[in-house]
Parts: sequence; structure tokens; C-alpha cells
Amino acid sequence: MLRRLSIRGLAAIESMTLEFGPGLCALTGETGAGKSILIDGLGLALGRRAGAGMVRDGAARAEAAAEFAFPPGDPAAGWLANRGLGDGADSRTALLRRGVGADGRSRAFINDRPVTVSALGELGARLLEIHGQEARPDILDPARRREALDAYGGLEADVRAVARAAEKRRDAAAAFAAAAEAARAHAAERELLQAQSDELRALAPGDGEASRLDAERRRLMAGQRIAEALAEAGTALSGDPPPEQALARAAAAARRAADAACGRLDALADALDRAVIEAAEARSGLDAAAADIDLDSERLETVEARLFALRGVARKHRADADRLPELADAIADRLAAMDNRERGAETLRAAAEAARADYGRRAARLTAGRRRAARGLAAAINRELAALRMGEARFAVDLAPLGADAAGAHGAERVNFRAATLPGARGGLLERIASGGELSRFMLALCVALAGKQRTPSLVFDEIDTGVGGAVAHAVGARIARLAAHAQVLVVTHHPQVAALADRHYRIVKTTAGGRAAAAAEPLAAGARREEIARMLSGARITDAARAAADSLLAAAAS
Repeated sequence: MLRRLSIRGLAAIESMTLEFGPGLCALTGETGAGKSILIDGLGLALGRRAGAGMVRDGAARAEAAAEFAFPPGDPAAGWLANRGLGDGADSRTALLRRGVGADGRSRAFINDRPVTVSALGELGARLLEIHGQEARPDILDPARRREALDAYGGLEADVRAVARAAEKRRDAAAAFAAAAEAARAHAAERELLQAQSDELRALAPGDGEASRLDAERRRLMAGQRIAEALAEAGTALSGDPPPEQALARAAAAARRAADAACGRLDALADALDRAVIEAAEARSGLDAAAADIDLDSERLETVEARLFALRGVARKHRADADRLPELADAIADRLAAMDNRERGAETLRAAAEAARADYGRRAARLTAGRRRAARGLAAAINRELAALRMGEARFAVDLAPLGADAAGAHGAERVNFRAATLPGARGGLLERIASGGELSRFMLALCVALAGKQRTPSLVFDEIDTGVGGAVAHAVGARIARLAAHAQVLVVTHHPQVAALADRHYRIVKTTAGGRAAAAAEPLAAGARREEIARMLSGARITDAARAAADSLLAAAAS
């Protein structure tokens, strides 16, 4: 609720402060007194259009401050808390202030903290709506139209569900896209690793195989030289008689001599005996070694081919040939990790599809609810239009489907208000079809239809009854009064029928001093209010009949 409005240096207003209360507040005064300037000041504080032309002649700047009060936990408190501009969820007030200098530059503040004008406007739109001949109603913005329809249909829970589903859809799609991009980025690496794995699998290297093959190759290559040396050794041990026979005869002779020498030749005899044995073992060893030599040239070729294959693959990987099995295991592990990522990507793809389907179901449910609400809201507004003497006008709510890429947290359609003001007319978007006065009454009908459901706690109607007669003015006043039972309503009016319904009445007067005009505002007590309504009825000269008529209007309003 708007609690206080202070304006300085704005057009005809030198300095003005008004305090407001709940219910219906009427602002009246003669034409040109400055009523609409007061609304301009309110718009300045709420972040609406401002320029150097608003600054009062001789003033350095124009300033406006609007203080609002709201209950704890109100959405406005959450908005302030999220931006560090309030006292958390227990915030109960907000001071919106803005100044514009003679050079056209402006500064905006919320609770005395500097903010952008857009932030000021965002909060202001949550706290107060202005409807009038010149002001474009906030409700015509796409987001506010959508919020109004959802509020009318009681669709807030479905809206929250769609928002959550849209967030999950977005996150799931992003996760899958990242995984798919990673898979594409590693496609070349995977192809190389797979080729390397296939090559190693076909080669099937064994642990330490290269070292064993190298030793065997060396042995095979040295076999001929070994065979020749052994043959030469064998030839030396050959003879007629063989050396071992000569040694045997020598050993026998030495043994006989040793027997006669009484032990002095025993060592010689023993040595010759050993020589006989060693000679026999040497010949046996030569025979065995010669038999064991592998002179298989085909085996050498096989060993060399295998060894060179192992070493060739090892060089490609800059690895030790004996460690190729470890390399094969490492490549297999990397491929397995990639397979796991790909399976994870498939899981993410399935999750993204499921999130997309869930969003689709919830969005479709919201769309169905909006269609029902659109029919109900249109019917309610058309009934109000008839009461406002616009029975030939027709209002409709149009749901324009959004493309798959545009559907998001707010649903799958755009909400449009359409109208036809003349019988048989094709009609079009409300903001393009209706004149200023017609649009004001359309907005009044909309606000009445949304009474008790809209979130904006304060409404301003700036001369929306301009150009209408007594009966229509009474209908306008009755509906504004009905709205005031659910929200604070400020109405700038020239009609006594409307002013008489107010809970609080303020008169705007213009004075002239030193050749300069100034506007001032004053709250009216009962007697002064009677005089003001009589003035509105009769003009400059207030008659007793006008006072009686004013009494009648006030009595009817009180009953």
C-alpha cells in the first residue's frame, strides 16, 4: 500500500507531501490544478519516463519519493531481500526515490541505496499500477497479461510446476549437450585408441617376450661359431689311440710305480686317475654340446620377425617392447572409460528426453487451464463492459502458441488481449484498438474481474471517467469502490459521483504568488469534502442545491 508521496520541484509542484491510507482515495480539483502532475510525480518515483522538462522553472532538479508498506512475507519483501535492498523476509516498507536534473540525468534509489532505473521500475510495477488516459497500463506488458490470466484461473501451482519442469529440462539438455560435445571432441582420439588397441590385441605381446626373443636370436646367430669351435675341440680329443686311452695306460703305469715307491708317487697316480675321468667327461660334454646346438635357420627368421614386430610397435608408442602388455591394458582402460562416458551420455540423453516429455505434459496442463481461464475472464470483462456502457465492445483473451524453442518457464503460449469496440469490426490487439478513454474502461473492467486475485496492492486511475455521463460515472465509481475492498485505489476524478464514494478525499489547488503558479494538496474533513463535492456539481458558484445534492451523494455512498 502507498503510504506517503513526497514531490519537490516538479512542474507546478514546488513541494508537496501526501499521506494515504487503505481503501478508496479520491483526488479532485479544478482543471489545471495539478492533479495529473501529482500522478506524474508518482510515476517518476516508480521508474517511469522522466526528462528535464519535468523540472520546475528555477529548480535544480525534480524529486519524488514514494513510501510503501506491505505485510511480512509479501513478494516485494522477497524481491528486496534477493537484491540486498531490504531487511529480509520481514521487510515491511520500501522507499522508492528518484530525482531528475535540469540536464535530464536522473538517479534512482530504493531504501536510500542507489539502483538502476529498470530495478526501480521492476519493483514499482509490483507495488502499484497506473491506469489513465495517457499512461500505458502495466497490465498490457506480456508478462503482466500472463500473470493476470493465471491469477484469474488460480493457476499459480501449475505455473510453478511448469517453471520447475522448464529448469529441469534446461539442465538435462545442457548436461546431455555437454556430454555429446565431449564425445564429438574425443571422437578422433577414440578412433586412434581403438586402432592401437586392435593392433596390440592382434600382436598379443607377452610379458618379457621381447627379451626372451632377443636372447634366443643371439643364441641362434652364434650357433655356427659354437659348432665350429666344438668340432675343433672334438678333433683335438680324437686320435689313435684316443687321449683318454693314453691317459689310462699312463695312469696304470704310475699306479704300479706308486706301489713300489712306498707312497711317494701316490699323488701323481691320483692326478693321472683324475685326468682319465676328466678326459672322458670332456668328450661326453663335447658330444652333448654339439648335439644341443640349434642351427635351424627357419627358427631364426621366425624369431627375428616376431622380435622386429614387437620393437616396431614399441617405437610407435615410444615404449619399451617388454612393456607392451602394460600399454595394451592402459589403452583398454582408456577405451573402457570412454565407453562409460558414452553410456553416461546415453543416460543423459534419456534423462533429457524424459525432462522434455515431463515439461510438455505440464505445459499442456497449464495451456488447458489458461484456455478455461481465458474464456471465463473474457466473459467477466464483457459483463463489466456492458455495465460501463460499452455493451457493443467485445473483449477476448488470445493464446498464441510459442515455438518449441521459445516455450519455457512461463509456458508454451503468449497471452494477448484482443478487443473490438464497434459492432462487426474485425478487432485487434487491445492496446492498438481502444482509444485512451476506452482503454481505461477496459482496464477498469479487467481490474474488477481480477478483484481479490491480482497481486498488485495499489491501483491508480487517472481521470478514466473523462467524457462519460452521470450514469456511466456512477457505474465507474461503483466498480472502483468495489475494487477498493480488495486493494488500495487512488482515483483522480472530475465526477462527484465517484468522489463521494471515497474513504479519503484530497483536494489539489493551484495558487499564484510572485507571478508563479504552485500546486498544493490538502486532505478534506467532512465539511470541506461536502463543499468540494458541491463545487464539482455546480461549478465556481456553490449553491444550496449543490450542497443538498452533495449530501445526497455522500449519504448514498455511506449506505
